[in-house]
Amino acid sequence: MKVTIIGGGVIGLCSAYYLQKAGYEVTVIEKNDITDGCSFGNMGYVSPSHFIPIATPGIVSQGLRWMLNSSSPFYIKPRLNWDLIRWGMTFWKSANAKMIEKNTPHLNDLLQLSRHLMNDLKTGLKDSFPMIEKGIWMLYRLEKTGDHEKHLAEQAQELGLKTVICNPQQVQEYEPEVEVKVAGGVLYIDDCHIDTASFMRAMSSHLQNAGVKFWLNTEVTGFEKNNERITSVITDKNKMECDELIIANGSWLGKISKKLGVYIPMQPGKGYSLSYNNLEKNLHYPSILVDDRTATTPIDRWLRIGGTMELSGHNNSILPKRVMAIYNAFKKYYPKMNLPLAEPKKAWYGYRPVSPDGMPYIGRHNKFSNLCYAGGHAMLGVSAAAGTGHLIEQVIGKKPTAIDISAFNPLRFS
Repeated sequence: MKVTIIGGGVIGLCSAYYLQKAGYEVTVIEKNDITDGCSFGNMGYVSPSHFIPIATPGIVSQGLRWMLNSSSPFYIKPRLNWDLIRWGMTFWKSANAKMIEKNTPHLNDLLQLSRHLMNDLKTGLKDSFPMIEKGIWMLYRLEKTGDHEKHLAEQAQELGLKTVICNPQQVQEYEPEVEVKVAGGVLYIDDCHIDTASFMRAMSSHLQNAGVKFWLNTEVTGFEKNNERITSVITDKNKMECDELIIANGSWLGKISKKLGVYIPMQPGKGYSLSYNNLEKNLHYPSILVDDRTATTPIDRWLRIGGTMELSGHNNSILPKRVMAIYNAFKKYYPKMNLPLAEPKKAWYGYRPVSPDGMPYIGRHNKFSNLCYAGGHAMLGVSAAAGTGHLIEQVIGKKPTAIDISAFNPLRFS
């Protein structure tokens, strides 16, 4: 059976991995060359601790306070755009306690499945990428934030996750090289982090050696359909027949769906990151700086800091204030770490695929009998990639899925 995957990011490649392993003939179509994109410049977290969807109660009011401030953690570029307005209204309806209570167990199941499978992937790829299993910090400077994080830690423990709640002195003991200025922190032991660039290169090389076909720098321009089936994918280079089609192209998922007459609400959430090499002193643990919505990823003497959620569509502009906000946030928590001043023009940026309820799309769409979706993971692409790929293989093979995927139904906003 010929399976075509549109999208060569971490979700597309993990889907290809499990499908090829199950014996399918797999082709990946990617409009770039798999050397950049959101799967390359992100923080590399594999975090079962992120079991709360981003559409939470209170986020709307907080977002309204932030949205017009171009240096805030969350920013919407003011513009008249029907897709954005429609997405925003759906997000507002989803951001309530009832939906969180409904969706959290499903997201937790996906993240825990994926965390387990990452160990298998590491073995399958012959340990060809760094995977550091020591946990990730949630650090806070405000006591009010600390109360909230401790409550989340209690929820995490009820879900089977291991946490360590620490005061400032205890946090500092974990970081012998760098001063940490916080009111406290929660260490999530089950979390880990990877070098995403190494992972993507290792996965791409493994798949090519296993016979997966790649069409890179290739744009999908349309589809051929017969009754209720998609028979071919048309690109700017050729036409490819397919038995099964998986759309996994991240923040462009909604746009490509329009070519099929399918509505999938999606907004690109631009994030920025800065990377530093050969640091004399570095963090020993990755951390999310909760009050400032900034994240850190250290590996040996290399460090990446990143953050922000900018809803400004797909564009090539970099907002210097937002890049500097990431840098300045880092300095609040690690004031004596001597990082060179940020250069906004050299910042990396990528687009997180954000659904209106913060839940991914995984599974079949009933418009066509051979259409599947795998996308919309927002900031959880790496965290949920292995699990998503495994589930997609089960869906294509008409097998029982490892977890209940009803909450990820691509039809839920139709």
